[in-house]
Amino acid sequence: MEAAAATVAEEASATSTFISTDVNTVEGATALVGTATEQMGGLDIVVNSTVAPYMPVLLHDMPIQDLHAVLTQQALGTLLVCRAAIDVMRPARSGAIVNIASDAQRVPTPGETGIGAAMAAIITFSQTLAVEAKRYGVRVNVLTPSMIVGTGSYERAMAAAFSKKIFERITSQAHLGLTEPQDLANAILFLASPLARRITGQVISVNGGISVAS
Repeated sequence: MEAAAATVAEEASATSTFISTDVNTVEGATALVGTATEQMGGLDIVVNSTVAPYMPVLLHDMPIQDLHAVLTQQALGTLLVCRAAIDVMRPARSGAIVNIASDAQRVPTPGETGIGAAMAAIITFSQTLAVEAKRYGVRVNVLTPSMIVGTGSYERAMAAAFSKKIFERITSQAHLGLTEPQDLANAILFLASPLARRITGQVISVNGGISVAS
């Protein structure tokens, strides 16, 4: 992440700061938002994209204590950061929040009971927050990718026999091509920009056509 911050600063000629924190805790989420607001003099855009090293597994094969970890590590950070961010954006009467979830909620997939529940939490939370926040000029939208090539999550999924079998079948429906990081970045830029000033509460799949294929 420090390397990513350095790349942004270099290629975009922008100020970029890496802040290490645990957004799954109240203290970590509020400290992150507070530090960012102080350093930038405000808070215009928040993108929540937290990923835990989760691997697909059938529910009956999952240790019961792991279900708690999947839910909290995948969903809680997004909820907490949004809660902290609203305290800054609401008085300013402006702001854009883009939360990254997953098609695991939109397309039920064997082995993704836990992750699907976590993604459902993010999506429902985001849509409800969009209804609450629109009167203050704050927009909230969700992007739901499936597999993103060139990422650690993709490599882990394709390295395990069970998940590889499932995702090879799913990704065969991506007739527009598998999602690349730049595809997601472009969608984030659009939703965060004035071009999307009338868009809020929407859930948009960036998956090459997987969720609409017959």
